[in-house]
Amino acid sequence: MDTQVRKLNYDQIDAEVMKEAGDIIRAGGLVAFPTETVYGLGGDALNPESSKKIYAAKGRPSDNPLIVHIEERADLYKIAARVPEKAEKMMDAFWPGPLTLIFQKTDLVPNETTGGLDTVAVRMPSDGIAAAFIRTAGGFIAAPSANVSGRPSTTTAAHVVEDLSGRIEMILDGGQAVIGLESTIVDMSVEPPVILRPGAITKDMMEAVIGPVEIDKAIIAPNSGIKPKAPGMKYRHYAPRADLTIVEGASDRVVEAMNRMAEEAEASGKKVGIIATDETVSRYPHGIVMSLGARSNEEEIAMHLFEVLRKFDDTDVDCIFSESFEDAAIGAAIMNRLLKAAGHKVVRV
Repeated sequence: MDTQVRKLNYDQIDAEVMKEAGDIIRAGGLVAFPTETVYGLGGDALNPESSKKIYAAKGRPSDNPLIVHIEERADLYKIAARVPEKAEKMMDAFWPGPLTLIFQKTDLVPNETTGGLDTVAVRMPSDGIAAAFIRTAGGFIAAPSANVSGRPSTTTAAHVVEDLSGRIEMILDGGQAVIGLESTIVDMSVEPPVILRPGAITKDMMEAVIGPVEIDKAIIAPNSGIKPKAPGMKYRHYAPRADLTIVEGASDRVVEAMNRMAEEAEASGKKVGIIATDETVSRYPHGIVMSLGARSNEEEIAMHLFEVLRKFDDTDVDCIFSESFEDAAIGAAIMNRLLKAAGHKVVRV
């Protein structure tokens, strides 16, 4: 399959390209598109065969639910059987934006899209290209991240080309994703609502709007055997090709431990990668060192996380040692993705 890449300008989105992309979706094909979080791999959410194609293109297990992206809030009521008052308040506060809400689904949504669950995950992205694409393509786009399953999510069109060229019909290139981490997911079908995946919309932000919100035990204890209800919770995700280890502790001790581990790895003949921050990057004499940005700027670190993991794949390192990031604000989401990428391999010093 020849994958077409179409570069788009946010100031004046090409209507002909949008029509072409919409026609692909209506014909049952797949189109990757930018959002403010990461790039999505889009298909017709109401067409079970399109959802099957998404799973096949990604190599994704078919019991891992897809998020339905909408452009008009009114469309939510066609696919959600019940919308609680708290969900309305959440949408008032955070839609369009990086927040996915889970509802009991209507029969309009096929089980192939929801991974066999009776709930549906719904998001309204704020990205202008995403909105135009969803509108042109019929209003209901099922879209996981546009990467091969298990690999780091894609934050540029070049990343999508690397993973999915030849597997899908089109890629809409909108440049770098501004957030860089997938949306926060909250289950609104239960009371109190439960965070199933942390993201840029934090627990504190939500509780300021609707009161108490819980965190799912599958996040806190990922090997507990609890059946997950949200995309990205059941399987290892975001992994670079090299073995990744996270080192936790006080900053000086982390740097000392990572230097020792890197030196030992190099002595055994391994090629080493180091994930650091602007504050510590000069303190690592061993290996290939990459900074995620300033530790004081969590948004910058989030934006570059998947990009750096993919850059290490290009260096053919054998192992990567990464500093940890604490749970303040979006740090919880950063650590969630890092822990998944490392298969929860953590060294505490």
